[in-house]
Amino acid sequence: MSKKTRRQKRKGKGLPKPLIAVGIGGLLLILVVVFFALQRNDTGGGTPKLVVDQEKIDYGYVKYGVNKTFTIKVTNSGDGTLRFKEKPYIEVLEGC
Repeated sequence: MSKKTRRQKRKGKGLPKPLIAVGIGGLLLILVVVFFALQRNDTGGGTPKLVVDQEKIDYGYVKYGVNKTFTIKVTNSGDGTLRFKEKPYIEVLEGC
């Protein structure tokens, strides 16, 4: 086989199919990461601020088995979107 024939055979092959598949897969992965990164950073352009109408509730002495209820109003007084990273909870302290 002459050198000219070998060059012509190499030119006709192009890129291997696995390399093309890896390139397309990598491109799709980058697009998905960019999409989710843009979705999570939407804070409305400002800073959120959590405000609670009463930080302390004092019922005094309560007998065991007696249920007491209360209402707390929680608002966002900031100019950004308020999002919680964890589920909010209320801590009950005894004797405070």
